[in-house]
Parts: sequence; structure tokens; C-alpha cells
Amino acid sequence: MKLWITGLSHKTAPVEVRERLAIAEPAVPGALKLLKSRPAVSEALILSTCNRVEWYVVTDEEGEPREAIQGFLRETRLADPEDLQPYLYEFSGRDAVHHVFRVASSLDSMVLGEPQILGQLKTAYALAKAHGGIAGTLDVVMTRAFNVAKRVRSETGIGQMAVSVSYAAVELARKIFGSLQGRSVLLIGAGKMSELAARHLRRAGASAIFVTNRTYERALEMAKVFQGVALDYAGLLEFLPRMDMVVTSTGSASYILSRADMQQVISARRNRPVFLIDIAVPRNIDPAVNQLDNVYLYDIDDLQEVVNSNLRERQKEARRAEELVEEEVGRLMQRLNAQAVAPTIVSLQEQLEQIRRAEIERLRGKLGPLTPQQQEALEALTRGIVNKIAHGPISELRRRAGDPEGSHVIDAIRRVFHLE
Repeated sequence: MKLWITGLSHKTAPVEVRERLAIAEPAVPGALKLLKSRPAVSEALILSTCNRVEWYVVTDEEGEPREAIQGFLRETRLADPEDLQPYLYEFSGRDAVHHVFRVASSLDSMVLGEPQILGQLKTAYALAKAHGGIAGTLDVVMTRAFNVAKRVRSETGIGQMAVSVSYAAVELARKIFGSLQGRSVLLIGAGKMSELAARHLRRAGASAIFVTNRTYERALEMAKVFQGVALDYAGLLEFLPRMDMVVTSTGSASYILSRADMQQVISARRNRPVFLIDIAVPRNIDPAVNQLDNVYLYDIDDLQEVVNSNLRERQKEARRAEELVEEEVGRLMQRLNAQAVAPTIVSLQEQLEQIRRAEIERLRGKLGPLTPQQQEALEALTRGIVNKIAHGPISELRRRAGDPEGSHVIDAIRRVFHLE
């Protein structure tokens, strides 16, 4: 059997090409049926995300997987494979297994170590299995890929460090407060990044989200997103002392919070810490605020440096993850190769057993009556001879199973022993 993958991703194709080939989840079952109906295709799986589209097929030894996928693209995506050639990559055999393991482990993702791809791959697997696209080889490969991804997650730190500005803010807040349970957050302004930070903070346990904006209606809209409370911007300094965290993202050309303002706030808080995240450009908060005790101010450059540092750490962890993937690929290929020659070994054993029995029957009349002990001795003798004859070819079949040139030896053994 041949495992083959054709695909494109954020690394090889611009978004306008990826979206042209993307398949919405409701359309996947129909696409799977068409792909699996191509000549010689016995198994099929389609992975379609915003960053990659991949087609996985298993064909018999005589099948042409490239032609199967190209025909599918012409028929369903109205795409000429020749036009797509600059964007496509192809993997087969061991390389295909290696690619699947890397994708599942998020080593091929836009954001190294992100967990979403594993869920997307599991969804693609479930859809393929539910609609008859998966039977043998793909089942083994995908199941192992999920286990490899779990091992990478548990044995390396590839997914433990924040690599987005908004999530880095949450990690810094955790370091300051220990826990975000029961903490109050104020969004000043309604920028996209402050919205992302608020989403992460809500998931991290921040219990109360407040929003203020120079346009009160916009504050109301944002507050609804987080089941929060809109506050009148005119009363900013009055309600600031109640806030444990403040995220600023306004278009103001001058500082909206000065050192004197925050001195007043921290005094009202009786020196309980306050965490300020200024992700506006130009900045909304006077940098001199950082000189105050128990006031922790981070601007977008500070957060980006945290992200860059974490990305460097993820790259170090990725090297360990790549070693794990390579190790797991070797293990699975040994298993798949052993399975590939198993039918030949069974055929050889059956062929030799038939010859052994036929010869005993042919000579039985000449041997005359045999005692049970003689019959047992004859069986043991002939089986021993057959096993010695079979030992060499079987050992060679197993040894050559993973050898790229091994198919020639396997074919020769099948011809010599007249195996089907």
C-alpha cells in the first residue's frame, strides 16, 4: 500500500490560493466520497484549515496517487494542477508519515506549538472515518500521530510559553497576581488588541470586565461582548482605584494617564498592586508611572520582547520535539513494513506446508502402516526440513522490509516460490 499526501500551506501559498482550495466542513463528506472513488484509492482524508489544505490517500501498489489527487482537483475545485504546481508539496511513504507527525505536533504551524491544529486534524480524521474514508493504513498512521503529538506536548515545553502579545499580557498578570480569580479588568478604548487581551483574561479567570471609551455607545458594544459593564469616561479617575488591571488602546495623541494620576490611584488602593497594559501607539500612559511602587506598566514593546523571548524558547523545545518525531516515525515504519511483508511470509509458509503434506501423502502407500510414534516422527522431520528451507527467505523478507531497494528482493522471492 502507498501513503501519499499532497497539500499547500501558509509556507507555500498565499491566502487567495488557500481559500480557493479550502473545503468547508459540511462539504467534506461529499469531497471524500469523490476522492475515494478515484481509481486505486482505498483510503482518503481531507484536512482543510485557514492555513493549510491537504489531501491524504492510500492506494494499492499499482495505483498512481498523484493522478488521483490531480483528477480530484480538476473535478471538484475546477483547478488545473499545473497552475497550482508552484504552491503544492508532495510526500510519500516515510516522508508522508514524518509530515503527518510534524503537523499533529504543531511543528509545521504558523505559530509554533499552537494546539489548534491537533483538534483540526482529529476532526478531519473523525469525518473521514465516519464516511468510509479510513480503513487500515491511515487509521494506524493517524492514531499514532495523535499519540506522538501528546508525547511532544508532555515531554517538551513547546506549548507552554505565550507567543501572542495579548496572551503575553495575561502571563505577566499571572506572575504579578498569582491568580486572576476575582480580579477586575478595565478596558480603556475599544481596540482589537485590547479585546483579544480581555478574552484571554476572561478565560484566565478575571471575574469582572469594565469598558470605558470617549464614545459611550462603543463602550456599551464592547461590554456586551464580555458580559461586562460600560463606564462613563468622564469618571475615569474615580473608578480606576477599583481596578486591578487596566488595558489601554485609545487613539489619543497625548497621555491619558499621568504619573500624578496613578499616584492618586495607588494611594486610594492602599498600595495594592495594579497592572497596566499600554498597547496603544502613540502610548496612552506616561512611562514615568513605572517609577511608582506597586504599579506595573508594560507597553507593546515590552510585551513583544516577552513574545520574542518565548518564541526563542519554543524553538529550543522544537528541536527536542523534532527528535521525538523522528524516533516515532522510525518505530511506525518498522511496524508498517513488517505488516507489508506479512502476506508474503504467510503465502510462503502455506506454499511449503502444501508441498510437505502432498509429499507425505504421495509416499504414504510406500511407507506402509506407521505407528503413532513413527507418524509423529515423520511430521516432526518434514516440518523441520520445511522450517529450515523457509528460515532464510523469511529472515530476508523481514530484513528487507524497510529497505528502499527491498522490493526487488521481495519480488524475487515471490517469483522463486511461485507466490501470488
